[in-house]
Amino acid sequence: MLPNTFSNPLWFTNDELLELKGTTLLRATELQKKKLQSLYEDKVKSLVKKLLILDGDSESEVSFEDFLWANSVFWSRALNIPLPHAYVFPQSQEGQDCGTSSLNDTSDEKIEFINVKDEKRAASTTLPIQGETVWVEGLVPGIDFCNHGLKPAATWEVDRTGSIAGVPYSMYLLAAESNSGTEKEISISYGNKGNEELLYLYGFVMDDNPDDYLMVHYPVEAFQSAPFFDTKAQLIEAQKGEMRCLLPKSLLAHGFFQVNTQQKERDDKITAGQVCNYSWSGQRKIPSYVNKLVFPDDFLTVLRTIAMTEDQLFQVSSLLQELVANGEERQPSDTEVRAAIWEVCGDSGALQLLVDLLNTKMMDLEEGTGSEDADDELLNNAQVKKMPESCIRVQNDSLELMSRNKRGSIVYRRGQKQLVRLFLMEAESALHLSLSEGN
Repeated sequence: MLPNTFSNPLWFTNDELLELKGTTLLRATELQKKKLQSLYEDKVKSLVKKLLILDGDSESEVSFEDFLWANSVFWSRALNIPLPHAYVFPQSQEGQDCGTSSLNDTSDEKIEFINVKDEKRAASTTLPIQGETVWVEGLVPGIDFCNHGLKPAATWEVDRTGSIAGVPYSMYLLAAESNSGTEKEISISYGNKGNEELLYLYGFVMDDNPDDYLMVHYPVEAFQSAPFFDTKAQLIEAQKGEMRCLLPKSLLAHGFFQVNTQQKERDDKITAGQVCNYSWSGQRKIPSYVNKLVFPDDFLTVLRTIAMTEDQLFQVSSLLQELVANGEERQPSDTEVRAAIWEVCGDSGALQLLVDLLNTKMMDLEEGTGSEDADDELLNNAQVKKMPESCIRVQNDSLELMSRNKRGSIVYRRGQKQLVRLFLMEAESALHLSLSEGN
């Protein structure tokens, strides 16, 4: 039986949304709901009305709440399925626009998630297929009822040739343990997802999630008002830098404090990029902290560029002109531009900006919801009520009845505050060393 309501933020009450104040997820939820409302008014409402009339029903109407329910039914249960290109785009469609759109997309202001290779995707049990494979979100009856588990009881796989199930491209569950009891819940892995993504897509969180992460970005508006914006923007583009970055909790195991994240070894390549440390003049020494720096260089090189002074811009320009003056006519590579900027600027300016960004993020998180310790106290003194729509706050008792939605929000935002605190410690330590070493 399909649920009547959901626990993702699109279904939160106004009071429950306040629990997300200061988080990336609140902004993403507001954008997504606005986009879905627009889609409903512009396309869905009239289309469904025509279909109802064709079916002989001219009086019924589909409300936005009905559309929101259908959208949540699909996206909370969808699996990423590999299919041959010909299955998805038949021969009759060749030459036509095969572009697809996702109701779960929030355009250029979408929430950022870590791109891991097993995002609710199936394994393949046979040889690779001939031709192009297209990954398509879809519902698979039976498998879509499975919950997520860090240690799943089963995996779901695609029988491409039909050698196992008898039907090509059929899907089935494969038990992880041969002695699984009949009373044990069959869970699968949705992928290595942090609580931000789990709450946004599926409406649940995991305590002490080893896959949690923090998103940090430099505000575009602030950059556009910075001195020498046009020149710096060109340098950032030449370096292929990123204005935002995702910081997985797993990075903390390799930093100054080597926090135990209980993260299992995975082949997802989530690592911090090696800091640029090539000195053209030999005057700038490789930092002592180079192997402890957990922040991606794609982001640090952007911060170095933004922090540059007019004199530093001139020095970088001179280095790059010298590089191409005696050689063939060409543009400096992204690696060469990064090296020139690091030679001139070092790391201290970028790390100071990073410390400022993390401090600002912590202030935003704590502004309306208090400290990490306050969240701990709320969770320790709460009992989750089974009926989230009718929760009652008990004023004169040490035990507070709390909705599942509220508890999920607190667990998520507490995790964000914890990550900000830990990454801020890393950034401050790197900044201290960079200043003392002249970097």
